[in-house]
Amino acid sequence: MGETAPEDKPPEDSAAEPEELYGVSSECVRATRDALETEDAARVQELIEPLHPADLADLLERLSSDERERFIAATRHRIEPETLSHLDERVREEVIELLGPQRIAAALSELDSDDAVDLLEDLDEESKRRILESIPAEERAILEEGLTYPEDSAGRMMQRELVAVPSFWTVGQTIDFLRASHQLPDDFYDLFIVDPAFRPLGAVPLSRVIRARRAVKLADLMETDLRTVPVTMDQEAVAHLFRQYGLVSAPVVSESGRLVGVITVDDVVHVIDEEAEEDLMGLGGVGETDFHAPATETAWRRLRWLLVTLVNTVIASIVISQFEATIEAIVAVAVLMPIVAAMGGNAGMQVVTVTVRALATRDMSPKGNVWRPIAKELFVAMMNATVFAAIMGSIAALWFASIPLGIVLGAAMIFNMLWAGLAGTVIPVVLARLGMDPAVSAGPFLTTTTDVLGFFVFLGLATLFLL
Repeated sequence: MGETAPEDKPPEDSAAEPEELYGVSSECVRATRDALETEDAARVQELIEPLHPADLADLLERLSSDERERFIAATRHRIEPETLSHLDERVREEVIELLGPQRIAAALSELDSDDAVDLLEDLDEESKRRILESIPAEERAILEEGLTYPEDSAGRMMQRELVAVPSFWTVGQTIDFLRASHQLPDDFYDLFIVDPAFRPLGAVPLSRVIRARRAVKLADLMETDLRTVPVTMDQEAVAHLFRQYGLVSAPVVSESGRLVGVITVDDVVHVIDEEAEEDLMGLGGVGETDFHAPATETAWRRLRWLLVTLVNTVIASIVISQFEATIEAIVAVAVLMPIVAAMGGNAGMQVVTVTVRALATRDMSPKGNVWRPIAKELFVAMMNATVFAAIMGSIAALWFASIPLGIVLGAAMIFNMLWAGLAGTVIPVVLARLGMDPAVSAGPFLTTTTDVLGFFVFLGLATLFLL
């Protein structure tokens, strides 16, 4: 009986945490900081040599401003252009300032047009002007045209580099063209078939071209059910289109129907990430991420939402002050008041989160039939409110030896949680109809109403039935 081959053993570090397997490691960050401290430029360059551009961007973001300045000085000509597109907006502005317009202009020439426009659009006008002046005229014209499209539109997202061929070409002619051309995009998924006016007629996946025989015409291979994207379409709508139909790429057309660019799935992933981040930050009252912003700017951005909260609490305090006699006569209501407001507020935020997400993914339309989700949320609120009203009503009755107090507390909780279910659905829909961002605005409106109504109903019922 022959020997069996020894089983392959996994590497010793195979059990490492996912964050240790990918991205820049904490050890690399520490080693880079040590090398910067000792001004060992050669060591810094050695450390970043194996890093992916996205990991190098993470490294730059984890350094302080002073460390970044020393890092750029040591690695100015080693930073790949792609790294700039992965940087946080705040850090990117700082790095661009350190690299200077000439270096940035050279980097833009190496990037795809969509990444180059994305890099430029967040800069101030003076920085844009200085960088664009350093770019060759032909490339500058493409970038300037991209910047003329509305912000967050398909025109800003699209890549101008694409592959467009006539329908009468054969597979063999197409492959010969692809091999001979020096102006193809670095990565592409579809060949777009166009008419003489450069209007898209269909598309052929690159994999289908590779598998077909040379004599086959592209017209026989192309898919005519093409999902074209108007150049002014909002990026959220583009993301929905890709998600809805499972697209890998989609042609972008001008108002006249002419093919002007292509959007690929990697660009859409960034958009989905940005929109999700925006909604999450909005629900937290932050508006946009400010992790890398100076402390003074962060404080100023958050100030307006704290002011809204202050106004909410003042209104709630005014309501409470109208029932001073009730609170003095029945001290127990002061102990139980926060329960009513907190349960209503938390229940409402659950509904707001679901509704905002449904609006963002277009599972729900602000102009469509909203009565069904409202009815569902009211039913859910009634079930939850009944359960918690029974629990807290019983606890209050036993705690303060007063069954009427328990009934009043339970009734107030039911009312406030029902209102939270209704308001949590209606408020985002109304705000969306008014053209406001419900992710940012719905939370403060909801909190105000649940706090004020919760206190008013609880204290009002206590005044009517307990005094």
